[in-house]
Amino acid sequence: MFDYTNPYPSARLPVFARNVVATSHPLAAQAGLRMLQQGGNAVDAAVATAAAMTICEPVSNGLGSDAFCILWDGHRLHGLNAGGRAPSQWSVDYFQRKHGAADAPPKRGIDSVTVPGAVAAWVQLNKRFGRLPLSDVLAPAIEIAERGYPVPVVVQRKWAAAVPELQSQPGFGDAFMPWGRAPQVGELFKFPGAAQALRRIAQSRGVAFYGGEIAHAIERFSDRHGGVLKASDFERYQPEWVEPISIDYRGHTLHEIGPSTQGIAALMTLGMLNHFDLKPLGIGRVSSMHLQVEAMKLAFADVYRCVAEPSWMTVTPAQMLDDAYLRSRARLIRMNKAQDFGPGLQPKGGTIYLTAADESGMMVSFIQSNYLGFGSGCVEPTFGISLQNRGHGFSLNAASPNVVAPGKRPFHTIIPAFLTKDGQPVMSFGVMGANMQPQGHVQTLVRMLDFDLNPQAACDAPRWRVNQGLSLNLESGIDPTVAQDLQERGHQVEAINDSYQDFGAGQFIWRLGEPGTLGYVAASDARRDGQAVGF
Repeated sequence: MFDYTNPYPSARLPVFARNVVATSHPLAAQAGLRMLQQGGNAVDAAVATAAAMTICEPVSNGLGSDAFCILWDGHRLHGLNAGGRAPSQWSVDYFQRKHGAADAPPKRGIDSVTVPGAVAAWVQLNKRFGRLPLSDVLAPAIEIAERGYPVPVVVQRKWAAAVPELQSQPGFGDAFMPWGRAPQVGELFKFPGAAQALRRIAQSRGVAFYGGEIAHAIERFSDRHGGVLKASDFERYQPEWVEPISIDYRGHTLHEIGPSTQGIAALMTLGMLNHFDLKPLGIGRVSSMHLQVEAMKLAFADVYRCVAEPSWMTVTPAQMLDDAYLRSRARLIRMNKAQDFGPGLQPKGGTIYLTAADESGMMVSFIQSNYLGFGSGCVEPTFGISLQNRGHGFSLNAASPNVVAPGKRPFHTIIPAFLTKDGQPVMSFGVMGANMQPQGHVQTLVRMLDFDLNPQAACDAPRWRVNQGLSLNLESGIDPTVAQDLQERGHQVEAINDSYQDFGAGQFIWRLGEPGTLGYVAASDARRDGQAVGF
């Protein structure tokens, strides 16, 4: 079992409870807790938390987000892919005619928006697994949106950093600059349009969003600003129940959502690390860190070349996770030399992660995202729909498996994770933050499974982040002698230059005991405003 001393500076202690919720904003975590106290289960808590997060952390997600989920229902795992699909009129020719030669669809604006899937995820989860009516589950988010909340420190800093780029996007200023600027820390932010949307979603069980009045409002908004999103695109949209993909590591099994997400990157990295013994190398020491970094770079090299919608891929996830293949990739690592295996630097992203568990044994790992901070920057004004920019994740190269096409899902960065042992649940967890996500999954799991750190200590430990080529960022708590040793091996240790994502942020719920004596230990990342709560 874990050592509950913490060798790292931390503002947090692990939370022990029978029912728990953890996310990056306290009000959202408490919204989920309210559902558990009202007799709801972990799915009710997760959906309530997710809805509240669209209001409390709008930099990272909104009603126009996408979402993914892995949940343990008490008997087995389920995966839900609610990634958005391209409008029916999108094609390579559409973007080349309208925007000229480019590698990808625009980064911002209405032509970066795919059909959002998060609301559909909430509806599906509530319908299949929830105990409470959707109206009850969305009530805390509606209350927060109408009454407002004082803006906290980390969210405010990221909000203010986004304003210069996005203030000219349609609807952004009215929604997110109520004083002609970003809110200050402690100022009360209200979002009445989103409250109205949440009411319509609850009353119609999502129909208003997918083909009803909200979809038509988005179509009119899109038309006014030169886009081609149609209510019919929304009406056709359905999230997909999927089987998670997995790999064994140190007697446990890590589960991720498969392509077109980057979850396979974490699995491939751990599959390569299976061929090394990290424990004798020491936690936080140079050889251990070097091995993890190099394995991560090898995984990214394949993922960025190959991963797309499964029907468009030329290799299968099973081939990418084949042990013989991963052993051959691991042999490329040189212990005393950093190498450039050719991964491309992926765009930075804006994401929230949450996890919830209840005393019946249900555990939920859930993530939703606008992609880049505030997504497209476009906000439909009547209903406060802050639209993601996942379309920017497509390629315009006709030879790429990730090339844009009507109704297709792009390469996705957001990934929930789940850990089992001998077919039984162990931990629901995630680390939000663009391509930091699989890196965070790997680093926190290695610390827990190879070095016996408890979840809060594993979360608090300083992180590294792979960029492009030999570029590597190191968090300030990493031993300077380790940084020097990494440089001597050829890593280009560079100062972090990312006002939004930095080194990601995680939430963790680890199961303790069996039915009848069931409890959990939860951790929440001090790099954000959030908390783990329970009773």
